[in-house]
Amino acid sequence: MAIGGVSATVVPMGTLTYDSRVTASFDDRILAHLQTVIWAKLRRGESFPFTWTDPMRSGLGRTSIWLSPSVSLTFEYFGGRQPRLNPAWLEALTKSANSPGGLTLVPEPDAPGSPTAP
Repeated sequence: MAIGGVSATVVPMGTLTYDSRVTASFDDRILAHLQTVIWAKLRRGESFPFTWTDPMRSGLGRTSIWLSPSVSLTFEYFGGRQPRLNPAWLEALTKSANSPGGLTLVPEPDAPGSPTAP
């Protein structure tokens, strides 16, 4: 797709809705990794903070929410296919979620066995 003569890639964006009041858009691949980590903690009855930044929304720096098993959480995906999950990224996100600061988006490391992995 070209916008103003510049080629742009459309990234499938899903949404995370917290307590029917806070909605955030994430790339489907990111959202799938977040869902896996968040549900694992909530299944164990663990509550924790989740903080993210949204550079696409004017005037907002970052948002933090308190995730707990008693609060409604919805994951909606743009695409119909489940993205392939990177175990190394799940581990890094889980480590972040278990830290005192809670879950934050961390860069995706190379998946084990990928051509760029050592």
